Amino acid sequence: MTTTTSTSLPVRDNGRLSAGEQLHLLGQLKLDRRFAGALESIDLYPLITTGIEVMQINVGKMCNQTCNHCHVDAGPDRTEIMTRETMEQCVAALAGAKIPTVDITGGAPELNPNFRWLVERCTDLGRHVIDRCNLTILLTGPGADLPDFLARHRVEVICSLPHYGAVDTDRQRGEGVFDKSIKALQLLNAVGYGDGKSGLRLVLVTNPSGAFLPPCQVSAEAEWKEELKRRYGIRFDALYTITNVPINRYIEFLVQSDDLERYMQELVAAFNPQAARGVMCRSMVSVGWDGLLYDCDFNQMLEVGVERRCPSHIRDFDEALLQTRTIAVNQHCFACTAGQGSSCGGQVT
Repeated sequence: MTTTTSTSLPVRDNGRLSAGEQLHLLGQLKLDRRFAGALESIDLYPLITTGIEVMQINVGKMCNQTCNHCHVDAGPDRTEIMTRETMEQCVAALAGAKIPTVDITGGAPELNPNFRWLVERCTDLGRHVIDRCNLTILLTGPGADLPDFLARHRVEVICSLPHYGAVDTDRQRGEGVFDKSIKALQLLNAVGYGDGKSGLRLVLVTNPSGAFLPPCQVSAEAEWKEELKRRYGIRFDALYTITNVPINRYIEFLVQSDDLERYMQELVAAFNPQAARGVMCRSMVSVGWDGLLYDCDFNQMLEVGVERRCPSHIRDFDEALLQTRTIAVNQHCFACTAGQGSSCGGQVT
């Protein structure tokens, strides 16, 4: 049995939209222009990579949280997880390439039983490693010694925290998450993260709880640093503000609140040519939990792989081909080019 949204799109009883259904829904919207046309207007279509500075590896969709706006649709019930064999293929690809940064994400990446092995192998190769951490994982049994492990391997920790106040954080991530997140940040501070001297970089990430664009990153960072230091004695190096991409749980939220078309129109109207030229997909490659290759994490969730002339799986990694590939774009890409732009590294401009 199915229900129907205002856009006449069939939706399964459990509220989950498939990747194909999401792309269809976005394509049905009557927007002022399509993303490809926006790129054409600034002589940027087709969109081509400029090299590969980052290999982002999604090691699984299992997570100890179920956040309202999660673009991965991660949670405790997800069983997709990267095997040791696929990780070994990632390491082999890195060993034969000149990619300086490895960005490990999930789900909660630390729940993968081979997470530490992957970190160690990547740091052995001299690569800068990033851990996309949800903070509360550090308070679980398996994560109790993670702050020391991450510090020992000089891993940059990028942590999700919707707000420096409890109400907005718990609304988006679940009751009690804020208090646990604060404790986890204090644990990271205790081993040197965020002190500005140790070189242990600690970054916080925030995204809006509603259907609107994030605030200016520079002013928000100053406010957050002041408030977290004053209230909890917490120090961190930078704040990234990220625009919500209309996929998975967030597109479902927009459909349920009847805000999808308005939100997309806002993204289209805020298209920034400068941000478009600096989108993260131009300098990265994304590896799925099963080893399949994508232009970015968002295309990965929509199951839109790299162009056909390139290898589709990490086992066949070809740096020369992948660093000159044409990037697949669609309407969801407007989220990365709206306002000051949005990427895994925060604002683009």
